[in-house]
Amino acid sequence: MKKKRFLALGLSLVMALSLTACGGGNDAAQQPAEDAAATEEPAPAEEAAPAEDTAAADDAAGDAQTEEAAGGDLSADITLWTYPIGNWGDSATVDSLVASFNAKYPNIGVTVEYLDYTNGDDQVNTAIEGGQAPDLVMEGPERLVANWGARGLMVDLSDLFATEAGGEIYESVNAACKGTDGKYYEYPLCMVAHCMAINQNVFEAADAMQYVDAENHTWTTDDFLKAVQAVYDSGQTNVGAIYCSGQGGDQGTRAIINNMYSSTFTNAEHTAYTANTPENIKALETLYAQDGINFDAAINGGEEITLFRNGTLAMSFCWNAAQQTNTDNSAAGTTNNGDTILPMLFPSDDGKTELCGGIWGFGIFDNGDQAKIDAAKAFIDFICNDADQVKDSVKASTYFPVRPTLTGIYDGTEIADTMNEFSTYFMPSMGDYYQVVPGWAEARTEWWNMLQRIGTGGDVATEVETFVTNANAAAAQ
Repeated sequence: MKKKRFLALGLSLVMALSLTACGGGNDAAQQPAEDAAATEEPAPAEEAAPAEDTAAADDAAGDAQTEEAAGGDLSADITLWTYPIGNWGDSATVDSLVASFNAKYPNIGVTVEYLDYTNGDDQVNTAIEGGQAPDLVMEGPERLVANWGARGLMVDLSDLFATEAGGEIYESVNAACKGTDGKYYEYPLCMVAHCMAINQNVFEAADAMQYVDAENHTWTTDDFLKAVQAVYDSGQTNVGAIYCSGQGGDQGTRAIINNMYSSTFTNAEHTAYTANTPENIKALETLYAQDGINFDAAINGGEEITLFRNGTLAMSFCWNAAQQTNTDNSAAGTTNNGDTILPMLFPSDDGKTELCGGIWGFGIFDNGDQAKIDAAKAFIDFICNDADQVKDSVKASTYFPVRPTLTGIYDGTEIADTMNEFSTYFMPSMGDYYQVVPGWAEARTEWWNMLQRIGTGGDVATEVETFVTNANAAAAQ
């Protein structure tokens, strides 16, 4: 776990700092990118005030500006723990974001600790048990709302949603940030729709591009299966992997299975798991029987991406905009050896793909210190709502904003074309955010255990029924 300490700086010094805007890539094994400021109507003209009233108003405005510049009376030291959400997992990027915050709130010290998706949950849970929970956590609703919020550990953020500065947030995002008790436990910043990808060069060599609508990044289930068979017949025996060594990137395995024959993972009310449908069973049986598709209990989503990038696999089920713009090993949008990566919607039988989404934002642990809670809320409000800041906050995530009015985030950057492509062809297909069903953590474990049993020959219908029984038992607790 890396640590970085930001001491409150003198205002005159910090105001000289400028925020470095960062894009960059990230590891999509996270539960893993989703625009310029809104155009506002001009305010109606008002009657001129008397001269003495105007002078008094000017004095009051000056006082208010001075207080705002100094961050009011807020003074506290707070901790922020962040999962690796784009460049929010990069200390240099977060340094600049916190410095920008301290320019307005010099009396709030922020200590940042960086988590990963391998040990992060254990670290947070250990801190909770020891009475040392962080003040702020950056993550998604499955943890902030369905886990810690449902356990009564988080502060209600309804007041942040009620402020005018909050603006309009996509309704599906808004709903995902609210617990079953009606309280908000996450204030969102960014979002992404997860997709899949193919190695276009390999598909072309196998004459499999005839089954792909490359312009619209889509295909039917039948054409997907024909394409996989064509690549397999061309000599690439490892076309795609149903990875299941753990939960990393499991949104991809859920999406391929749910979309193939238009089924669901949970009910619409987000109270129960419904994966035991005939359609899902058919999808699993079809994938298991398909040449070139292997159930691999040795890898998770991040490791699948590595195998896709190095050419071992011809497709990835664990993809998104951040992966498409990643330049760690080669040029953006290419494999390690320079092959073209074509992002794709998951195949469906009805022409309507529903992508799993990621939503990320901030939650506050209720540690019983109102000064720290107020300081943490100030941090959230600045990072997510300040008109001069929010674009850089979103850009640091390498994803997309949660407000339709916030556009042009990546204009003028090297990744602008890719981000516009994802905005056009992928974000509109973001489906229901169902990751807030009770028992979510247990259900994820049951899911990859189920895939492992199917991969070793277990009866699909039996194993899916076991998954649903166990997941719903966890949801009922």
